[in-house]
Amino acid sequence: MQRVVLSFWISLDGYSCDDGTELYQVMREMPDDEQQDDYFVSRLRGVGTHIMGRATYESWAEFWPQLDTPVARALNDIPKVVFSRTLRSADWSGTRIASGDTAEEIARLKAEPGGDIVAHGGVGFARSLIRLGLVDEYRLLVLPAAAGQGQALFTDLDHPLTLRLISCKGFSSGLMELVYSPK
Repeated sequence: MQRVVLSFWISLDGYSCDDGTELYQVMREMPDDEQQDDYFVSRLRGVGTHIMGRATYESWAEFWPQLDTPVARALNDIPKVVFSRTLRSADWSGTRIASGDTAEEIARLKAEPGGDIVAHGGVGFARSLIRLGLVDEYRLLVLPAAAGQGQALFTDLDHPLTLRLISCKGFSSGLMELVYSPK
């Protein structure tokens, strides 16, 4: 059975790095780090499916297909599922729309053969996966910046979410990848 891996960019103080935020601009202005790109491409090799919410899909579908980089090629080649009840078509190659119950759709994806199901997306989509208990692994990409405001990833939890650290990796840009699994 496949795992659902939430890959999410946050600030040191836990705020989301959604498109259009000042924190997103900090991420975009980070210095290029070839080691970091190589690492992410190697991570993408284990992905069977990307899942995301509508807003992330719309932003990424405009951006990634236009690029010819190792990261872009990996993202463009891997099957994608966009979760939306309003989206009627998905033009990004290899994308299908899931409009049913999120937990049921995820259960179907997990039953399919293949690599990890990596969830990307805005804070709303990520929070829904967390609240439904669907995340098997958290890959938090922590920017070397504090936002001081914005939308926190972990809010409105029914009870504390305790996690076990699996690994951590630092990059010369100051970015840290912290990988956790639920206890």
